[in-house]
Amino acid sequence: MPLTSLGRLADLPASQWDALVPVGQPFLRHAFLSALEDSGSLGPYSGWRAEHLLWIENGQCVAAIPGYRKWHSYGEYVFDQGWAQACQRAGIEYYPKWLGAVPFSPVTGSRLLGDETAALKLLENLPDYLARHALSSAHVNFTDPHANRLFEGQPHWQRRLGCQYHWHNRGFRDFQDFLDTLSSRKRKQMRKERQQVAEQGIEFEWLEGAQINEAQWDFIYASYANTYIVRRQTPYLTRDFFSLLAERMPETLRVVMANQHGKPVAMAFSLIGGDTFYGRYWGCLAEFDRLHFETCFYQGMDYTIANGLARFDAGAQGEHKLIRGFEPVLTDSWHYLRHPGLHLAVADFLAQEQVAVRAWAEEARLSLPFRRG
Repeated sequence: MPLTSLGRLADLPASQWDALVPVGQPFLRHAFLSALEDSGSLGPYSGWRAEHLLWIENGQCVAAIPGYRKWHSYGEYVFDQGWAQACQRAGIEYYPKWLGAVPFSPVTGSRLLGDETAALKLLENLPDYLARHALSSAHVNFTDPHANRLFEGQPHWQRRLGCQYHWHNRGFRDFQDFLDTLSSRKRKQMRKERQQVAEQGIEFEWLEGAQINEAQWDFIYASYANTYIVRRQTPYLTRDFFSLLAERMPETLRVVMANQHGKPVAMAFSLIGGDTFYGRYWGCLAEFDRLHFETCFYQGMDYTIANGLARFDAGAQGEHKLIRGFEPVLTDSWHYLRHPGLHLAVADFLAQEQVAVRAWAEEARLSLPFRRG
């Protein structure tokens, strides 16, 4: 059949996959997705198994969805654990399911890759694929407007809204120019937070992927892993993932190191793509007052302004971003549930949830720090 699956992205030439990927979307590149697989961050014991769906015509891959067979719902950032629990109580098998997404990365972007006509055929044939492989459902997370338009025309796919917080660079000359748009109280608060970090003798150094040596990557990984270890969790990513990214796509990587008296104490790891700065991972090995806000937010805002980028996507969740000027942005995901009863129950839930999410986004705008009038 034209619809086939690929269990290892390395088996498809990078040039063929990347030809389907729009410019400026680093998380969809062959280098990023294959690094997840080749580093052991995904695999038999992770609950993630690569199952990319391809549409083949005349021996060529002309459309694709990056995808995974899942035996749990961790690392997705669109939370369906309640649906799985309801299925368990009702004696319905929810796992395994199929997920179209970028693992561990709640970033909106293309999901239906390649030729639109071929991508639509892939989507139309996906329900039959689920049935043939005994998969309960399909979920495609953090879709862009193009994919939303195609999903809207398909029967039985259900849309789910979420809310993130992004910072927008409106042509600011520098950080002070941004501060001038804030209310007096919020402006003073941010200045105080930055001053508190400076008074602890902490300075910041920006590094691009090619500038980072293996000893620095060791520190970056230890800091990242510590954010999970302190919560008694296992890090999603392995140490090898970072080295593979540095080898395969160094031009997209940005790390800010927080140094105290010349010694690194914290870091924030980010990527850039198109006009967007993507803040991804942060970590520190000791506690410092206000260091999280400076390293994760203010440094990224400085970088976005200095490099003429339009948007700073700092990841999922975090209402504390609102008072620092990160604005609510609605996100989309799509869900196909084969069990008729589950489909109806989720449809009712999503109708209520969408009202609540839209209401929250409007309410959240009241917490933004900008001057009124």
